[in-house]
Amino acid sequence: MKKISYSSTNTIIGIIVAVFSFVIFTFTVEPTASYWDCAEYISTSAKLQVGHPPGAPLFQMLGAIFSTFAFESDEIALAVNMMSVTSSALTILFLFWSISYLIKEQCELYEDHISINEAFKIFGSSILGCLTFTFTDSFWFNAVEAEVYAMATLILSLLFWLGLKWVANLDSNRGDKWLILICFVIGLSFGVHFMALLAIPAIGLLY
Repeated sequence: MKKISYSSTNTIIGIIVAVFSFVIFTFTVEPTASYWDCAEYISTSAKLQVGHPPGAPLFQMLGAIFSTFAFESDEIALAVNMMSVTSSALTILFLFWSISYLIKEQCELYEDHISINEAFKIFGSSILGCLTFTFTDSFWFNAVEAEVYAMATLILSLLFWLGLKWVANLDSNRGDKWLILICFVIGLSFGVHFMALLAIPAIGLLY
């Protein structure tokens, strides 16, 4: 039976699903500001001002970078909203990689080359899970407006994926590099939203 490479196929399909999500969110992104904290985040990001406590300095610094892509002043809101679009698409990418890894481990497939039937199970389930999450109400709303929750969800999914990588490389000589990176990302999460800390119990459970 013909076999394919899990790692390369996993990377390619994950990127395709993330690009699809990015396109969907781009077509539905807020052109201006929603009537709550979004207007504040847009203005404080564009001008690097102080927002409401406890603050989101990393979010606002990255928002300032995105605001520079606005050609006109009335496009600043759209530019900062696109940061949430990008964050949400990357969330789908790491979610896909996490689901595919967990399914592969559950099926006890330890070799890189897998059969077409096994690939259909792994990647089909991963695509279904990712697209289901893409079109959920709360995630979609956060993905198209300038709020911290899209980037916080990105950090949450990134931390869980890094936890999977760390556990998979526990016995390797340089396996602790993943733990150091996890600690670094946790530190960055304080500059966005404390929600990302919810990944810590999950990483402990993986360990």
